[in-house]
Amino acid sequence: QVQLVESGGGLVQAGGSLRLSCAASGRSFSTYPMGWFRQAPGKGRELAAGISWSGGSTYYTDSVKGRFTISRDNAKNTVYLQMNSLKPEDTAVYYCAARTAVLPQIPRRVDEYTYWGQGTQVTVSS
Repeated sequence: QVQLVESGGGLVQAGGSLRLSCAASGRSFSTYPMGWFRQAPGKGRELAAGISWSGGSTYYTDSVKGRFTISRDNAKNTVYLQMNSLKPEDTAVYYCAARTAVLPQIPRRVDEYTYWGQGTQVTVSS
């Protein structure tokens, strides 16, 4: 079975940094991690950052632009999310999302992704 393994979450003070990693394991030949969603308490799941298969284009929700950087290493089938200048409002469960087929554009909807990680908690204290 394909499994998305997330790591890097934790507790950090405001202004600090974290780096999330998402690696596809198992039969991942046709599984492409492409996005990081996040869900804060009482709120819906939103795409925080996405990246094309080639890594040539990226998407960021407005609230994280200039602070978060998404990247990928196709040799490892791994997606990273570097989070700098973290704010308390970034506190959420972060979910890695993958597709079984790539699209020219970066998918932004939850239902455009097939596989999901279990989520990693990011807590930013003030």
